[in-house]
Amino acid sequence: MATLAQAPSRTTSAAPRTPGSVRHLGPNWYASVMGTAIVANAGAALPLTAPGLRGAYTAVWALSAVLLLTLLAARAVHWRRHPDQARRHLLDPAVAPFYGCLAMALLAVGGGTLAVGRDVIGEPAAVAADAVLWTLGTLVGLTGAAVIPYLMVTRHRIEPAGATPVWILPLVAPMVSAALGPALVPHLPPGQWRTAMLLGCYALFGMSLLATLLVLPLVLSRLLHHGALPLALTPTLFLVLGPLGQSTTAVNNLADAAPGVVDASYAHAMSAFAVLYGVPVMGFALLWLAIATAMVVRAFRNGMGFAMTWWGFTFPLGTCVTGAAGLARHTGLGVFDGLAGALFAVLLTAVAVTATRTASGLAHGRLLAPPPAAR
Repeated sequence: MATLAQAPSRTTSAAPRTPGSVRHLGPNWYASVMGTAIVANAGAALPLTAPGLRGAYTAVWALSAVLLLTLLAARAVHWRRHPDQARRHLLDPAVAPFYGCLAMALLAVGGGTLAVGRDVIGEPAAVAADAVLWTLGTLVGLTGAAVIPYLMVTRHRIEPAGATPVWILPLVAPMVSAALGPALVPHLPPGQWRTAMLLGCYALFGMSLLATLLVLPLVLSRLLHHGALPLALTPTLFLVLGPLGQSTTAVNNLADAAPGVVDASYAHAMSAFAVLYGVPVMGFALLWLAIATAMVVRAFRNGMGFAMTWWGFTFPLGTCVTGAAGLARHTGLGVFDGLAGALFAVLLTAVAVTATRTASGLAHGRLLAPPPAAR
């Protein structure tokens, strides 16, 4: 599992060893797109109106879009030139779950396009782009949510201590679709199209939630029975925040989209469910944040260095920002506004540090170099 610092799986001694080769560009690199895009999405959800903020969020969204296009092109080259390595990624239980990051990268950039990108490209183009990216992201996410667990059962060899929060990645992708889909509801034809989209997002919510609830006990059991994760994997503990914050965001966004789409009694029930579900889940998210932070501090004291797993700090925190902002809208409590603002400040710090370290690693050729086992 130490190879997750660079995302390559096991390679042979005959593999190319040129630093910077796309041979070792793994699917986990899409986490950098997710972590960048969530800054714009989370910022747009906050009730802050200071001058220049909207422009800053738009700039971050544009950067995430460029990163997405760059990585899509680089990964296409990877699959064409190094199909053997691409297959190894799928058959490596430590790397395969990161394929869920592709779906979430598409969805996050799409959501940002509609949230802030419309200021640049106009609303019709933003709606069209988001619809395409949401559809592609949802299809990729559903495929990954089925295929990766299937491979884990039939092809992967998983040790008793092999459970990690990384397993959540392909399962949480449909939840991201559920959280971002409601923004498209008002742009669909009235009637059954809007209702089908709304209820379809609830189905995605339930699919992801129940699958995650099956996996989280395995992760906790591994921690309790086998101790702390390896240092390079410690940041992945923050991934548990993803389904917690994203599911809270989803129920609040769905409640926002429900009036006029479903019967008033259902819309009222959805609004009540957003609070009754979201508040307890946000409470657990804060508890897990405290535990994960303590584990990260411990890992730093034990010498944890930079790895691409640091991007695991970013997107999950961002989902907690949007979840807290959604609860603020539905409860009217300023404490949730304060929580969202505080978490957003932590998110900005995490993204700034991780992006800087990533850029430095790329500039020095470390992050795309072959893993130690391949040298």
